[in-house]
Amino acid sequence: MQSIYAMHQNDSDNLEKEEKFLFQSIENIRDLYLILLSALVELRNSEEDFIEKSSKKHLATPQERNPNRKFINNKVLLLLDENNSLSIALADRKINNWKLNDDYILILLDAIKKSEVYAKYMHNRENNFEEDRDFIAELYTEVIAPDEKLYEYLEDYKLTWVDDIPLVNTLIAKQLKMIKPDGNFFVPRLYKDEDDKDFVRALFRKTVLNEVELAKEFIDKTPNWDTERIAEVDAIILKMAICEFLKFPSIPVKVTINEYLEIAKEYSTPKSSIFINGILDNLIKDYQNNNKLVKTGRGLM
Repeated sequence: MQSIYAMHQNDSDNLEKEEKFLFQSIENIRDLYLILLSALVELRNSEEDFIEKSSKKHLATPQERNPNRKFINNKVLLLLDENNSLSIALADRKINNWKLNDDYILILLDAIKKSEVYAKYMHNRENNFEEDRDFIAELYTEVIAPDEKLYEYLEDYKLTWVDDIPLVNTLIAKQLKMIKPDGNFFVPRLYKDEDDKDFVRALFRKTVLNEVELAKEFIDKTPNWDTERIAEVDAIILKMAICEFLKFPSIPVKVTINEYLEIAKEYSTPKSSIFINGILDNLIKDYQNNNKLVKTGRGLM
């Protein structure tokens, strides 16, 4: 939707260029995931370095000589630090953001140490996997993910990440809660399979190449609305939904409607989802009456 909107705003008709940018934006989601996940490893390493330097000071305090090493001995953080899947992915994508911007790690570390989550966890010095896992999951959800400085850094680094951050944070939080002592952690694939990637390309191309025809499908259903009065984002959402109705027989109607209503709520005007829902409902009835809606498989209506 955003890629099609960008084409409209730029008056671009270069389909190959815009499609390339679309796929690059999707690839960047993986980089965002790796950057956020690697922050956990860098936080641990930074704290370990701090503890080691403090213990070697000439006038080190008793606490500095015998520090609480529970955080740096956290079993989940150590598991991530030694995880082959993560190490390989970071190397392949050349992710070294925190080496170049370690000041953000120090800012995050300071926020962590001031948090109640950290204070509760560090109350004793013993590590056990379940507690370590629960702590890291809570720490990520309650302290790291909401951190404003981290958000500002990510936004400045790549503007397209603004919409991807909630998705990636949700995935990481889910993975952290499910991680097991046997080191079962893995970096997920960007696409479920090739069909998944092909769908992205097909939906983009079929919507862009058939925009005029797709617009005609709903213009007649909005007699009280001039074309210019329909918000551009709403028009794009309608075109994409209709494209799925008519050109993607394996996608259930309800799935299409629900997905695009959620997009409308997120990106368009407050009343857009009601407007779009009304039009799509009327279209479905017409398509069914005229046998224009052809869906294959079970439970697709």
